[in-house]
Amino acid sequence: MVNFWKSVVKDKHNGRLTRDGIRLHEAADFAGMHKAGALAARILDEVADQVYPGQTTGEIDKMIEQKVIDAGATSATIGYKGYQHASCISVNHVVCHGIPGDKKLKDGDILNIDVTVIVDGWYGDTSRMFVAGTLSRKAERLLQITHDSLMIGIEAVKPGNTFGDIGHAIQSFVEGHRMSVVRDFCGHGLGRVFHAPPNVLHYGRPGTGPMLEEGMFFTIEPMVNLGRPETKVLADDWTAVTRDKSLSAQFEHSVGVTADGCEIFTLSPGGLFHPTWKTA
Repeated sequence: MVNFWKSVVKDKHNGRLTRDGIRLHEAADFAGMHKAGALAARILDEVADQVYPGQTTGEIDKMIEQKVIDAGATSATIGYKGYQHASCISVNHVVCHGIPGDKKLKDGDILNIDVTVIVDGWYGDTSRMFVAGTLSRKAERLLQITHDSLMIGIEAVKPGNTFGDIGHAIQSFVEGHRMSVVRDFCGHGLGRVFHAPPNVLHYGRPGTGPMLEEGMFFTIEPMVNLGRPETKVLADDWTAVTRDKSLSAQFEHSVGVTADGCEIFTLSPGGLFHPTWKTA
């Protein structure tokens, strides 16, 4: 075990950092993250019934922006590196960072909606999958495996484990079901900043990477493809798609490491995190 004084350095403005540059938050900080995460999750709950054939992703994004404003919060994505929307909405073979627009959803489309809000200086970041109309069998299997891979990754979050343990748990589960994990994008640290160390890879080897310590805040957000893992970014410099045009899915939670495990900051208030709630 590494001595605590060797693994941590002091940041006079923002508390403690590990030698890997990962911030260790105080116990009181968990409340701020729960508040921000709850709002992001609630907004996704509230737009769930607005996902249907004929609806546009642009209209969904407008609703999200208004809900952020009504809550007295701030959208973390509007103005971020020039981005002008309150959400990313990624449809079918779009892996992530899909830009909302005027194209109408079709029956059977699957889509990830990703929302990040700022509440009292804390960032709440979450995404989940939705279905427009009837869910196909192959898409249903993809969504289930992706959802389960996230939860399996979260089960590996506890002090003494490593980030490689998280990635290995996700990768081995996904590949065991003959699907692939995207390598080009990953989870990230957050708190009072949008993106911070560490990079949370969704693949890896057990026992590798920084060790998990109490007070770390980060996202886990596996992107899983029915086909190969390779992606490409379109000319808009945002939209990432599968190179083989296979379907892709993603689920994301923000978590904080506790003394004996972790807390999920972005749980759905209405139990709507898994899209099959519509057909239950």
